[in-house]
Amino acid sequence: MSRQSITFTPPNDDWLKAQVDSQEYSTKSDVVNDLVRKARKDQEELELLRAKLIRAEESGYSDRTPEQIRHDLKKRLRDNV
Repeated sequence: MSRQSITFTPPNDDWLKAQVDSQEYSTKSDVVNDLVRKARKDQEELELLRAKLIRAEESGYSDRTPEQIRHDLKKRLRDNV
């Protein structure tokens, strides 16, 4: 595991200490690692969403009405249950 030295503003350091004091985490490093993991997961989910949006835009327009789309979606959901 690599070791880093980082500096926090007093409010951020106080918040980190509070997380450790609450026994939610055992060290400030655990808090920071958890925040990084969550940020990475959020970034992956955002990239997946962007890719889906791009595919949807590239698929073109639909001639179906909103009612037809809802009907087809409800049918797909019923069939998958």
